[in-house]
Amino acid sequence: MRIAVTGASGFIGRAVLAELSRCGIAAVACVHANRTDFSAVVHQVVTLDIHNATSENFETLGRPDVLIHLAWSGLPNYRSLHHIEVELPAQYRFLSGLVKAGLPSLVVAGTCFEYGMQSGPLHEGLPTRPENPYGFAKDALRRKLEFLKAVQPFALTWARFFYLYGEGQAENSLLSQLRRAVATGEKVFNMSGGEQLRDYLPVEEAARLLVKLAVSSRDNGVVNVCSGRPVSVRRLVEGWIRDNGWTINLNLGHYPYPDYEPMAFWGDRQKLDALLEEQ
Repeated sequence: MRIAVTGASGFIGRAVLAELSRCGIAAVACVHANRTDFSAVVHQVVTLDIHNATSENFETLGRPDVLIHLAWSGLPNYRSLHHIEVELPAQYRFLSGLVKAGLPSLVVAGTCFEYGMQSGPLHEGLPTRPENPYGFAKDALRRKLEFLKAVQPFALTWARFFYLYGEGQAENSLLSQLRRAVATGEKVFNMSGGEQLRDYLPVEEAARLLVKLAVSSRDNGVVNVCSGRPVSVRRLVEGWIRDNGWTINLNLGHYPYPDYEPMAFWGDRQKLDALLEEQ
């Protein structure tokens, strides 16, 4: 099986490449700029600008059996209109071009922000109600691809991620900020009240699940990629501090709670577990 990965140099992309390598699958890493540090985990590195899609993209990627599509620019500014005005049309043009050229199976990274301000356990059957441009653009891309399937059949898995953490995360992420505070000898770590409930998953586990979905080459539709277990942000941070033996106090309530997400939501993973059992 030949699998190509866009966004291969990113946080999730690197974990996916490592998982593919562990599974003995040679991957084609698609990146925006030339990279030379993938030799241990990929078969080939391809430089490709998805914002300037051409009819040759499928051939350039080596005519893969599956594309794991992780590339998306403009983050972490979820409220930027870039997601709607630039990213959405470019993403659809790129992906639809690959499908029309013969791509048989596509796995795309979605987001829990597609659910919007809905609280509690969120399952794939719920209507999407995105409240920010990023969530709206992702949801719109999914809908466009589903319309495309009606005229150009292909297998689509829409992997709706919740919250991931691990090595290589963005500098402004919670874990990265905490590590930096510890490394610089800070006595306290400023954060929100920490009572919000979220669904967190190590990026390595998310990559394992994503690869399992990809190698099945099935038309899975929307699938929550999550732990299925709600945890408070405070408890999560306290666990990181305890597990790493760090000495730092939490300054709870320093930052307000985000206004673009509800206080308590997490993923329902019944569909994911059922798909894994079938493999």
